Amino acid sequence: MPRLRTPYEKAAGKLISAIQKEWGAESGLSTADFSEGVMDAAHHLLQARTPEAAARLLSSLTVGQYLGELWVRRHPAVTPFIRDVEALLPKQLKTIRRCSAEPHSPRMRCR
Repeated sequence: MPRLRTPYEKAAGKLISAIQKEWGAESGLSTADFSEGVMDAAHHLLQARTPEAAARLLSSLTVGQYLGELWVRRHPAVTPFIRDVEALLPKQLKTIRRCSAEPHSPRMRCR
């Protein structure tokens, strides 16, 4: 019998599906590689399996910051799915922080 997925896992899976649609639409373009990296990051969120583990993965970032704010701004169709994942995260992560660089940058400054 298959394991039942938690609401968090369902939301993260839908986020991955939304990102895959964007990635498929970019197939053959130079931006497809970056979108594939975003999809990989979303898979890490899914593999966390619980909101608490995802919060540890995100550290102090929002989901949009973790995926890459510029990519998210250029692909607004994924925003509702990001909100769905964020709604399931522990309360302390729901405060949006502004960062001056992409999430994986060693020089990121957040306020």
